[in-house]
Amino acid sequence: MGRLPICCSAGETPRVAIAVALVIGVTCAGLRLGAQQPIAAHYLVGPEDTLRIAVFNEDDLTGIYTVDAGGNITFPLLGSVSVGGLTLGEIQDEITRQLGDGFLVNPQVSCEIEEYRRQSVYVLGEVGSPGIYRLSGNLTLIAVLVQAGGTTAQAGDEVHIIRSASGRVPAGPVLAEDGDPEVEVIRVSLEDIRTGRLALVTVLDGDTINVPKAPTFYVLGQVASPGSYVWTRGITVQQAIALAGGYTYRGSNRGIRISRIVDDTRIEVGVDEDDQVQPGDTINVRARRF
Repeated sequence: MGRLPICCSAGETPRVAIAVALVIGVTCAGLRLGAQQPIAAHYLVGPEDTLRIAVFNEDDLTGIYTVDAGGNITFPLLGSVSVGGLTLGEIQDEITRQLGDGFLVNPQVSCEIEEYRRQSVYVLGEVGSPGIYRLSGNLTLIAVLVQAGGTTAQAGDEVHIIRSASGRVPAGPVLAEDGDPEVEVIRVSLEDIRTGRLALVTVLDGDTINVPKAPTFYVLGQVASPGSYVWTRGITVQQAIALAGGYTYRGSNRGIRISRIVDDTRIEVGVDEDDQVQPGDTINVRARRF
């Protein structure tokens, strides 16, 4: 698909309802775009993060420490301390443990982020502005989707977060088929995000966020606007025909047929208006007999 654009701000939102809902979700969570107020308790520290570590009544130990490429900091008395992949609380506990092992009696240690590293997230599929987003802080799925301009009218009802199963940060976007042992695929419902049923979902450095295109179905025959329409879960034949503008004056609600693929074989079945439509269905509305 060619080189992805590098993005740092949101483009225009093609699907206002979803984008507004996502913005509301960010606001209600007390976040601002760009992760200026991140959920630091869950943030995993990595190379280029800068930490402020304070030890009570120990000015020589209190200071600013930058995580090196190997995920380590150099701390007085302790030397190299591995902090990569740990939360702030875990780093605090580790330094407390090491200082208490022959250096200080009951050390009181606090650890916080002084400056976040820049992280790359790849956003693909049905969003306003697909591309590479270089962001900082503890990233959430809601914030990244808003940065990418929200979802389009053609978006499906799920978002896929794809990441390396090994924990390594990939050099580019990751695409995978179901069952691929090299990657982990997390499926998130857009409806659960919009309604607040789902807690904030954290996005990691190097993650690929893919918003697949929604499945479609066709309505043909005696309807006002024959054509292709976006399938939504639970849609009925009656609702599908309404999307197509309803029956023409010659259209009949009797004898409606659906062409459907079952086990790689296309079949034709008779349906009632209350029956549910499946992805890929072709609904054929016949003319009334006068």
